[in-house]
Amino acid sequence: MLDTPGELDAGRLAKGLAVLRIFVGSIFLLNGLAKLFGWSAVKIGPYVVNLIDRPAIGFILDFEVNQNPAGGEPGTLLPGLAPLVNNLLLPNIEVFAWLVTVLEVVVGLLLVLGLFSRGAALVALGQVLFLALVYFSSNRWLFEQPHEYVPAAILAVVSSGYVWGLDGRLGLGRARQRRWPF
Repeated sequence: MLDTPGELDAGRLAKGLAVLRIFVGSIFLLNGLAKLFGWSAVKIGPYVVNLIDRPAIGFILDFEVNQNPAGGEPGTLLPGLAPLVNNLLLPNIEVFAWLVTVLEVVVGLLLVLGLFSRGAALVALGQVLFLALVYFSSNRWLFEQPHEYVPAAILAVVSSGYVWGLDGRLGLGRARQRRWPF
């Protein structure tokens, strides 16, 4: 509750950050489980949505980096991205897809549980920033990527695992002092 005008209630703010952490973690966890179990479509009555499974990773990378003409010519206009994707990631897509799967499941679980919250958010931030580079010159909706990396950046900086999370329950000195990565 606000006590005086302009004063923030720290408890409500902490709960809001916990909700954000659990929401971001759920997104990562569900995407990781989709890759693990091969889910690509979710249908609940008339509600139909998709998740990105492992085979879609290679398709998306190839399309966005090599084929998408939205930047004015086929492929990405970002220097250095095409060689990285074409010479390293696509030739090893099976290994890369499994690494992405493991990353999403682990980061998702850590964020949902509020364990090593800031460290997990930093790893999440790395993945979504890479995706932002992939989509950099592809004529996407202006806010398509920031709505993924802004919450991850906030969670990497601000402790969010002490409310409804395990960070505060750890007996580790860094966790008790609320120091990074907790």
